[in-house]
Amino acid sequence: MNWSKWIRQVHRWLSIAFTLAVVANFVAMALGEPPAWVVYSPLPPLFLLLATGLYMFALPYALRRRTGA
Repeated sequence: MNWSKWIRQVHRWLSIAFTLAVVANFVAMALGEPPAWVVYSPLPPLFLLLATGLYMFALPYALRRRTGA
């Protein structure tokens, strides 16, 4: 698997982890005051999603610049 496909796969799995963390956050808030680790649990996948998303966004521009098209 090449680097681009690996980043894309990681991005997909991170999106699932982020969605589950957000759902767990809402469930915990519905049950009362959640602990801080539940409230902040969506942030690590979100920052990793940002990094992989920016990489995938910039990849076509970098390839176009490298090939001179």
